[in-house]
Amino acid sequence: MSAATVSRGARFFVVTSLAWLVCWQAAVVLGGGRRVAVLLGLYGFVLHMVFGKAYALVPSYFDRPLAFPKAPLVHLPLAAGGTAAMALDTAGFVDLWAVGAAAWALGCGVFVGTLLWSVRDNPLGSETGTADSKAQYRGTDRLANGFVPVVFAYLLTGAALPVAALLGVPTPLPTAGPPVTHLLAVGTAALLVFALGFRLLPRFLTVPPRTRLAAVVLPAGAIGPLLLATDFGGGTTFLLGGTLQSVALLGFAVAYADVFYRSDRRRLGLNTFLLAVAFGVGVATLGLTMAITGIDPAIADAHARLALLGFLGLAIVGVSYQFYPPAVAGVSGLDDRTATAAVGALAVGVLLEAGGLLGGSDILVTLGRWLALVGAVLHALVVVAVLRSRH
Repeated sequence: MSAATVSRGARFFVVTSLAWLVCWQAAVVLGGGRRVAVLLGLYGFVLHMVFGKAYALVPSYFDRPLAFPKAPLVHLPLAAGGTAAMALDTAGFVDLWAVGAAAWALGCGVFVGTLLWSVRDNPLGSETGTADSKAQYRGTDRLANGFVPVVFAYLLTGAALPVAALLGVPTPLPTAGPPVTHLLAVGTAALLVFALGFRLLPRFLTVPPRTRLAAVVLPAGAIGPLLLATDFGGGTTFLLGGTLQSVALLGFAVAYADVFYRSDRRRLGLNTFLLAVAFGVGVATLGLTMAITGIDPAIADAHARLALLGFLGLAIVGVSYQFYPPAVAGVSGLDDRTATAAVGALAVGVLLEAGGLLGGSDILVTLGRWLALVGAVLHALVVVAVLRSRH
């Protein structure tokens, strides 16, 4: 019963994440602005999926059960309601920022508290739950587990800073804007993709990863976000943070391309993840460019879209198709071909939009955004159909 409760809660997070994906792309098409897009895309789509899958995966990767199986069901209304309130406030429809930020932070507290209590006697993940038949994975598994608490620290910090601002509590870090966004997008979401990716993806590909690459990617990905947030847009500290984050993104792309090349498995989800890490190289390139030359609005917009939809978004889509294979959707017209079309629309859409932003082409930007919306709708339909076929 406990496992079924956790699974149901995680599934609700997945469905909610899909709804946010469609809302996000629709808001971008309608010109909602970057701040609204970040809330819908990062707090909504990306982090709701992170929460759902982390409840299911993190305890097992630490060889422990989830301590409170109903925690996802408690967390979900706080996360979804907080996101909605902050997004609607930012769009100018309501005055609920304080309520939304508080609900979001409380939900993050439920999430981190539950997972930390679940692994309280194995906090750094030295016990990995790795079977003896996969002993060759154990070294990387243990290394990757050690960075999961860093993810939790970034999440709590990113959630607490806006609340501290509302309460008038002084903080050592900025309490709003890109610094907080980077704590959540890079310190929480990207670092968790790195940590869980080094465990999960090699098993999908049945090829052990190279631990030395993980030993470069994970520390760089753990230190970079703090430096970026500490002196965002500034001098040496910002440049060092951008450099470390670029190393992490490039190293992770090399690590995944390596296991992909050494594997004979070729599936849509795995191919999609390869696209995601390729976009990650673009994110690193634009980010490092701004760290060196200064923040340019057009480059910043392209960087944000490539990061949230190109890298994190397609990474989530790729992993989703591994957990929820489109072939079992059980609905006419929703299958592997539909999922392939969704991936194509998302990838081409974000590429066109980023190119249009960098090149000053409104036509390319508009076309890219509409394509991304089509891809988001198709992806959501496919995954919901798979979930319905299973339950």
